[in-house]
Amino acid sequence: MAVVKGVKEKVHLPLYDSIEVKAGTQLRNTLTSNVMRFFVDVTGKTKLLTNMQAASLLPHWNTFEARALRVVISDLSARFAETPTAELAVIPVVHADGTPVSVGSPPTQKTIGLKNFTINDFVQLRRRLEGERVRTILLSADEIRSLGSAGNPVTSIDSTSTLAAGEFAQFDRGLVERLREDLATKGANMPPNEQISPNNGFGNVISKIIYNTVTTFFVGEKIMIQVPTWFFPAGAGPYAEDGGVVTHGYPNPQATFRFAEPVTIDTQQNFRVEIEVPESDVLGELQRLYGPLFIWVVLDGYMTRDVQ
Repeated sequence: MAVVKGVKEKVHLPLYDSIEVKAGTQLRNTLTSNVMRFFVDVTGKTKLLTNMQAASLLPHWNTFEARALRVVISDLSARFAETPTAELAVIPVVHADGTPVSVGSPPTQKTIGLKNFTINDFVQLRRRLEGERVRTILLSADEIRSLGSAGNPVTSIDSTSTLAAGEFAQFDRGLVERLREDLATKGANMPPNEQISPNNGFGNVISKIIYNTVTTFFVGEKIMIQVPTWFFPAGAGPYAEDGGVVTHGYPNPQATFRFAEPVTIDTQQNFRVEIEVPESDVLGELQRLYGPLFIWVVLDGYMTRDVQ
């Protein structure tokens, strides 16, 4: 439709842009420096990731009044890389009551060797040890067969290394730690503690990001606001009273930061938002985060545009 000359309309039209970490990949693939930039690179992004048509610029001859700024971080379960794999050559075998299975003469405790353990297997074993608050966990032959990747399950190192009926492989903290070391030696990029044991003294991914970063809003090259990221609650996302879901603020659009006075973005004026990680050690840990992970920045306000 043709533009009606001299007539403008003002609509509530938030602007948003995001960074995506796909399942099985790490944030290091996206965050190569200590700064995440938003509204700068919008090429090839879907509508889930951005509603920007051009990098750092408003469409056509529009202007925008930014009334609020939000940072929204997803709380999705991480999926880890399936390669490389590791093996454990000496795993004790016990009965259901924890007593050792004896073999040979003189009798010695039976052991088995298993291969094709993945990062996900390490994470699940570690979570089970810490979640059940036990020194050891016992895995049956069926539970072992469920480990590994779909196309490469955990199997015995050799044909004689098997579990009979009523026998269990015994994993303690030292054995699980050796698995982590073997994976790391083979080049596996291990996830941070926040994804291995969330809410077990390590906090969670959302807290890791908001309490260790600084967010800056630029219009032109002028800083309009620069404060720690916890200053910008999401005001969106799921919420559970039983504490089963972690969110960055109460999920109400009013429960977020609003500017004391609107920040105006004029026609064809560049703007961007940056989230910076000042500490190098924290940057290294954040880069190890596995996806799926989304970080959105939302500029909530009013767009003034031509009437068509």
